[in-house]
Amino acid sequence: MKTNTLAGIILIVAGVVTFAYQGITYTTREKVVDLGPLQVTAEKTKTFPLPPLVGAVALVSGIVLLVMRNKKD
Repeated sequence: MKTNTLAGIILIVAGVVTFAYQGITYTTREKVVDLGPLQVTAEKTKTFPLPPLVGAVALVSGIVLLVMRNKKD
């Protein structure tokens, strides 16, 4: 499999996933209290938004790579 074909497929999958989830959610732990042996932590959920434009660009780029690959053959 050629590099352009593989990159095109990866970009298409990434574009579809971006449209489906529209953001990456992750959890962080932060110390709230630290008094010697007593430690209290809190988990906070944060979201890194991915705009639909990112998904569209990835999807179109993947399709262009696949089409350009087929025109050369």
